[in-house]
Amino acid sequence: MRKQLFALLFALVPFAAMGAGGEAVHLEEMNPDLHDKPSLQRGMKLYVNYCMGCHSLQYQRFSRAAEDLDIPQELVEENLIFSDDLAFNDQMRIGMLPESAEAWFGTPPPDLTLEARLRGTDWIYTYLQSFYRDPERPWGVNNAVFPDVGMPNVLEPLQGTQEMVCARTEKALPDAKLDPLTGLYESCHVLQVTEPGTLEPEEFEQAVWDLTNFLAYVGEPSKLQAQALAPKVLIFIFIFGVIAYLLKREYWRDVH
Repeated sequence: MRKQLFALLFALVPFAAMGAGGEAVHLEEMNPDLHDKPSLQRGMKLYVNYCMGCHSLQYQRFSRAAEDLDIPQELVEENLIFSDDLAFNDQMRIGMLPESAEAWFGTPPPDLTLEARLRGTDWIYTYLQSFYRDPERPWGVNNAVFPDVGMPNVLEPLQGTQEMVCARTEKALPDAKLDPLTGLYESCHVLQVTEPGTLEPEEFEQAVWDLTNFLAYVGEPSKLQAQALAPKVLIFIFIFGVIAYLLKREYWRDVH
């Protein structure tokens, strides 16, 4: 039995390494709030406008998202469905052919329906903010969380151009050296916006938070219904338990 446990442990090690996506980096904490409907609505808008050109959500329907996020059907059809081949009740799929995607990117971009469940919201939130200029890469950018990533920085118009620079930071980055006089870490892996985009840094962080929040919802859309139903189920169990207890006392009264 012990040998089998060790074998299972070693078998899982490669998958853990693959999930890391490269060398260890500090992941920013992101706790999704599926009850924040305005955030989820903004996240869906960002996804459709900046991500859905390449990444589908083939397990999610426009109609389901509209119902859960309180978005009227006419607004979805006018502002979130750009293809004549898609209808309100269709899945959120893309028109890019797999052969074309493989020719342009080297491999077809993955479907992101379950990405938040696969990698976690902390990873996605940090990843979307970690693109930086790298002229040696085919798309001119790289990513600190996912080195040698094969996609462009689609959010660059919002964030601006970010570069990897040497600076002092409060975070203990992988190559950082602590300065005992200032208490700061000196590192050459600090991401810094050198050419601002259309959003201020705080606004961009909020936009990425909204987008990640939407992906967390897409990964488990039934969670909203489950959370709404849970109190009713608990109340039912409590009332049923009281009735069952009283019934049990009535049945066992004659026995004693």
